[in-house]
Amino acid sequence: MATAKPPAERQVFYDKIDRVHLAPLWECFTDYVTHEPQSPAQPYLWRYEELRPYLMESGGLITAKEAERRVLILENPGMRGQARITRSLYAGLQLVMPHEVAPCHRHSQTALRLMLEGRAYTGVGGERIEMAPGDFVITPPGAWHEHANDGDAPVVWLDGLDLPLVQLLDAGFAERHEQEVQPQTAPPGYSLARYGANMRPVGEPPRALTSPVNHYPYARSREVLAAMARQGEYDPHHGIKMEFLNPVTGDPAMPTMSTFIQWLPGGFAAARYRSSDGMVYAVLEGEGETVVGDTTLRWGPHDTFVVPSWQFHAHRANGDAVLFSFSDRVVQQKLGLWREQKD
Repeated sequence: MATAKPPAERQVFYDKIDRVHLAPLWECFTDYVTHEPQSPAQPYLWRYEELRPYLMESGGLITAKEAERRVLILENPGMRGQARITRSLYAGLQLVMPHEVAPCHRHSQTALRLMLEGRAYTGVGGERIEMAPGDFVITPPGAWHEHANDGDAPVVWLDGLDLPLVQLLDAGFAERHEQEVQPQTAPPGYSLARYGANMRPVGEPPRALTSPVNHYPYARSREVLAAMARQGEYDPHHGIKMEFLNPVTGDPAMPTMSTFIQWLPGGFAAARYRSSDGMVYAVLEGEGETVVGDTTLRWGPHDTFVVPSWQFHAHRANGDAVLFSFSDRVVQQKLGLWREQKD
């Protein structure tokens, strides 16, 4: 039977194996195999009215063409300098000034856009998509895309990407298109018309893992929420919460990010809830607060806030409120890792 060696003797051994790039698992086992998630992410809220002046100032410092994308990253306080809002996800606020184009490029990362202020268009895979406040737009991995503002007022939207996840896998590629704006190969609204009515062309097999519907207009989403609200179909933890899906496969709309929209009626106080996916929320309408552990995040229109993995939280709405949210739930579910707990 092996006998335990004194600490000094062990350290001599550790120093010896360190020279050949080995390390003893038993010294760090509980750091990596934890009893429950131990996320470095912290609950935090970015108040839009405080951030907007910085966004506008950035518009005078650098052009969209110079910057490639003029974005202020929402860095989680627990992971500064890592371009992360949760351990696996990135978020930022993008500004496009009047009569400006963010040039066409493509990359391995999947991206979502949630329009906050103004109107603009994005080209995705040859289709021009007009974006209005509250609209949710998908840029699939590898799809050419540019953004443009034809109007006279600045436009701002929330970007969400699986950038940290793709970086972890060392699977990132990117390239710039030879033209600033890609050629248009489909009329505006084509993907929504073709796939957004619970139909698909006969004989066409499912395509990529990402939804062929690139544009989920807020007007449609809100109609669904309002109809369910009239029926009183409220969940005690979420109010009315709907998930955006790929209409061809029935899977989540994107392979690496799950996306949701929810209605919290005025006076609603949710029961506590937690899940293993860290959740990023954007406020589309209303005011309220979300209590995350001992932290209270008071939110209003266009604010963004984050609830880290496996932290109990509860929403409270002052009046009717609508929240958009996204997380890495789809990845966890496909790997059999996702968990939730309800009070």
